[in-house]
Amino acid sequence: MLREIQAVMDLLDSAAVCGEDVRQFLEAAGVADVSIQQVKGTEKSTDFVKACICSNGRGPTLGIIGRLGGIGARPERLGLVSDADGAIVALACAAKLGKMAARGDSLPGAVIVATHICPNAPMQPHEPAPFMGSPIDIATMNRHEIDPAMEAILSIDTTKGNWILNHSGFAITPTVKEGYILRVSEDLLNIARIVANAPPVVLPVTTQDITPYGNGVYHVNSIMQPATATKAPVVGVATTASTPIPGSATGANQVFSLEMAARFCVEVAKAFTTEQCLPYDKKEFVHLTTLYGSMTHLQTPGKKTSRSE
Repeated sequence: MLREIQAVMDLLDSAAVCGEDVRQFLEAAGVADVSIQQVKGTEKSTDFVKACICSNGRGPTLGIIGRLGGIGARPERLGLVSDADGAIVALACAAKLGKMAARGDSLPGAVIVATHICPNAPMQPHEPAPFMGSPIDIATMNRHEIDPAMEAILSIDTTKGNWILNHSGFAITPTVKEGYILRVSEDLLNIARIVANAPPVVLPVTTQDITPYGNGVYHVNSIMQPATATKAPVVGVATTASTPIPGSATGANQVFSLEMAARFCVEVAKAFTTEQCLPYDKKEFVHLTTLYGSMTHLQTPGKKTSRSE
C-alpha cells in the first residue's frame, strides 16, 4: 500500500488538482467505473469522486468513504493539510483494489469508494485545534458519498485534533447503526491487530458524535456523520497522532499511519465481501431494538435549539 499512498499524496499535492485528475489516476490503476461531480457552495466548489470496484460475484458491497473538509486550505496554507488523510486513504484503497482485480484477485462482492477533492477549503475554529471547513455542508456530502448499495461503511477521517485519543497510527470506532452505538466488532479488532502488528486501538465515540452537524452540540469531528444518513452499519477509521494536530496543519500527513489505515480498509474489504467479517451482531441489534425501541431520532437534527455549534 505504500506505493499507492505515495502516488495519491503526490497527485493531490497541487493547487490545481481536480476530480478529472483523480479519475485518470484511478483508471490507470485499473478502476473502470469512476464518476466525477462538481458541487458548488456559496463561494467555492468541490469535486466528488466515486469509484466502484466490482466483480461478477454476488458478495456484499462495502462502502469506503474518505471524509474531510478539504485537501488544502489555500491561500492561507500551502500544500496538503492534515485533513487530507481521509481522501488519501480512500483513493489509495481504490487504486490498490483496482490493481488487485487487474492481477486476478477480484473480490466476490463490490467496494464503492467515495470522497471529494477541494484544494482550497476554508478553515474554521474548533477546540483544541482548528478544523478544516468545507465549501459544502455535511448533508450535501452525505448525499454524494453514501450509496444505497453500501451494506456497511468504513468512514476514514483525520482524528488528530483532540485530547481523547493520543496515539500515532490509526484507530477504529465502535459500530454505529441507526442511532445505536454498538460494541466494537471483534472481527474488525482482529484485522486491526494483524495489520498493525500490535494491540488494536479504539476511538471512543459519544452520542453527540453520532448526531448530525448543526444541532448545537460538540462533535469530535465528522468521522461518524455518514451514520446519520444511512441504515447501514458505520465504523470510523481514524488516522491519529500522539498530540493534538490542527486539521489545517501542513506537513502532518504521516505516510506509515496512512499506509496502515489503507491496508486495514483493504483487508476489511477482502473479509467483508467474502462474508468472513461482521461489523455488528444482527441478532443482538434486533434484540436491542425490541427492548428499547428505535433510536433513529438521533439521526435527525432534533428539536430546535438556540445554541450554536
